[in-house]
Amino acid sequence: MDYRKMELTQIAGALRSRDFSARELAEAVFRTIDQGEDRIGAYITLTRESALKQADRVDQLIAGGLQLPPLAGIPGALKDNIATRGIPTTNASRMMKDFIPPYDAFVWRLLRQQEMVLLGKTNMDEFAMGHSTESSAFHPTRNPYDLTRVPGGSSGGSAAAVASGEACFTLGSDTGGSIRQPAALCGLVGLRPTYGLVSRRGVTAFAASLDQVGPMTRSVRDNALVLDAIAVRDRKDVHSLDRQGGSFLDAIGEVPAQLTIGWPESYFASDDLDPQVHDLLEKALRFYESQGLRIIPVDLKTLDASLAAYYILSSAEGFSAMNRYDGIHFGYRSQGEENLEDVYTRSRSEALGPEVKQRILLGSFTLSEDNYRDYFYKAAQARSLVMEEFKKVFQTCQAILTPVTATPAWPLGSLPEELGGSKYSNDRFTLPASLTGMPALSVPLGLTGQGLPVGMQLMGKPFSESLLYQLAALYEDAHGLIPAAPEVTP
Repeated sequence: MDYRKMELTQIAGALRSRDFSARELAEAVFRTIDQGEDRIGAYITLTRESALKQADRVDQLIAGGLQLPPLAGIPGALKDNIATRGIPTTNASRMMKDFIPPYDAFVWRLLRQQEMVLLGKTNMDEFAMGHSTESSAFHPTRNPYDLTRVPGGSSGGSAAAVASGEACFTLGSDTGGSIRQPAALCGLVGLRPTYGLVSRRGVTAFAASLDQVGPMTRSVRDNALVLDAIAVRDRKDVHSLDRQGGSFLDAIGEVPAQLTIGWPESYFASDDLDPQVHDLLEKALRFYESQGLRIIPVDLKTLDASLAAYYILSSAEGFSAMNRYDGIHFGYRSQGEENLEDVYTRSRSEALGPEVKQRILLGSFTLSEDNYRDYFYKAAQARSLVMEEFKKVFQTCQAILTPVTATPAWPLGSLPEELGGSKYSNDRFTLPASLTGMPALSVPLGLTGQGLPVGMQLMGKPFSESLLYQLAALYEDAHGLIPAAPEVTP
């Protein structure tokens, strides 16, 4: 069976018609993991024994003639900031390397109800603070399309697992682009849902007003299928919302007539936008125009303000969230401390990496009494301005098409010269959706001359996921899936 060439609905159909068993499928995915994982590093923890037991359970249910949920028997993985009872949830940090939660995140509970097969927990930037999955305390993850390059971050392990065939789908989390950016760099479809559409309960907080969980898949329809499973109201999450409408997968079909797509001139005019990325985006715009959609330029002036506001607000919230890791309640504790202050200081100094410490320091600075009004307060005002600007723009169009990143994947240990070595500026295209709470979908456009994936970002009003899927499927159906990453051998 070549499961890498099959969509999730095809795999589900094959399982139910017994073309192959869930155990055979799980064993095939584990063979792929065994073959390439030492070079890719997509996982922190593998759950082989429990995965095979779950696959056997699904086979028994199928043999019994039971009607099963769509994801039953399909092997997937979770980012390692999603709590899994009895399975380590490390957040890719030395601080949490031995933490085994006594509870399940709500999204994992929903997937367990779907009878999915959990392969393991994927690598990430430490506490989801990063852009390349190089800040993991355990190992970097490599891009399956070029093992000398990054997969993006912070959900880089989730992206690399799907792109390499080491999982059929994964969940990631997105605070400022951590699903969309690695999806673009690894040739995947990645969705940041409307804020509140997917529960965050049981997912380690980075910045609570920004964090969202979403699916990463090879195809648009696969993505919609997974979202159908996890977009469920959680009464114990105060931010959780009822979804509007029915199945996201069933909604994919004809794109509504008289649809207008806006393209922000300021985004496309960025000096550091790679020419090959620009060309693929222009081709996408021309394609949609050829399909009868109206394409108009839109004026968005808050891109730079979004960058500054995001890093101030997220670092402030991150500073607050990280205060719980004190060496007392749980997590790493330094040995040989002399007093309580020593416990706090030494435990955090020894167990947290440089990127996390940098965000904590920035958050502490912006929330201090002397700086609060000059930084945090103004950043909150800027966030409101970004929201207002997008509300006005959406009066003229129903969707916005932008780059996801300025460049394709860059070499491990470096950043593109076009970005002046600034790791933060490559995030700026994904930040407005995070600040406004609107949905944003990263969709593969094709490969560069060097064989590296490039993606586009489709943004819409809150709860417009179905429309974004329709637009993405229109492009995908016409162009096909981009070529899969080369097979990785030991």
